[in-house]
This record gives sequence, structure tokens and C-alpha cells, in this order.
Amino acid sequence: MTELPSKYSYVGSPDAPSLIKAAVPLYGTVEFAGSANNEAILGWAKEVEKALGVKHLGYTADSIPWCGLFVGVVAARAGWADQMPKTPLWAKSWLEFGEKASTPSFGDILVFGRDGGGHVGFYVGEDAGYYHVLGGNQSDAVTITRIAKGRLLGARRPKWRVAQPASVRKITVGASGPVSTNEA
Repeated sequence: MTELPSKYSYVGSPDAPSLIKAAVPLYGTVEFAGSANNEAILGWAKEVEKALGVKHLGYTADSIPWCGLFVGVVAARAGWADQMPKTPLWAKSWLEFGEKASTPSFGDILVFGRDGGGHVGFYVGEDAGYYHVLGGNQSDAVTITRIAKGRLLGARRPKWRVAQPASVRKITVGASGPVSTNEA
């Protein structure tokens, strides 16, 4: 695992929400250039297929957008497969996950609109104009990037089986770091 930037050191804390705990070990995973494929990313598709009980999701190369696949493998590893959408590769399908969160908070799934589709990742903080998102296929890697709040289509939170962790809360961070405009 690549180390998280110091300003996000809290993201790897033991009391982080389960989705974040499952996502952090994947931080730094990169897509391979050209016709080569990162077998780890391809392996995520097999994990998600098993979690959903399907034979083939249609994910065959890491050149295919994989933000939804990243969120899917994280949800499966965190024990939330029963709340996953049937078509997890499609970013906007994640608007079906769990329940609506009226105020985005640490660990929530954020779904964004973009030209030609959508993008999905996990809330790890925000500044005045941007959400800080831990997601896959952000500059062809699992990174934390800033995405304009105006692009948000919805925030989703697991339907907690027990009490929601206290760490699920709004987190304000400094307005620095790369800004993503199109995660295609």
C-alpha cells in the first residue's frame, strides 16, 4: 500500500467507517498503461462477481472505467454486498446503495455526474467548494482527489445493522490538492 498523504492521516484510523477501512489498503493501486492489465484490478471483478452471485460482470481490462468496480470490491470486503447495486460497474448505479445521506459524511459513497457518465468514490472530507474523494480510476489510480460539490448527484450510506459509528461525520480539510474535472 502507498502511504496516505499526511493531511489525510485520519483516514487510516482504526475507528474509521468500515468502507474506509476496506478502501485504505487499496490506496495507490494503479492501472497499467496500454494493453497490459493490473491483475489486482481484474481480480476485484472476480470478488465482486462472487459477492453478488453472478458469473460475469463484463469487466475484462483495466482500461475500462473502474471507479464502480473499486467501490464494489470495497463494499464486498466491508460486508455490505447485500446492499450493492446489481450493476456495480456503472457509477450512477451506486445511487441504489444503502440509504440516502442528506449530509455527506466520512465513509459515505458519493456519486457524481460528468460528461458522458458518472463517477463514484468515498467521502473523506471537504473544503468550501470541493469534496475530497477516495476513489478508483482517478488519474488511473486509487487516489484522493477533490471534486466540485456542484457535480454531486447523491450521497449514500450503508443501512447500519448496529449503531452508526461516531466517525461518520462531516470533516473539513484544507483546500489543497488536485482537482478532478473528468474521471473518464
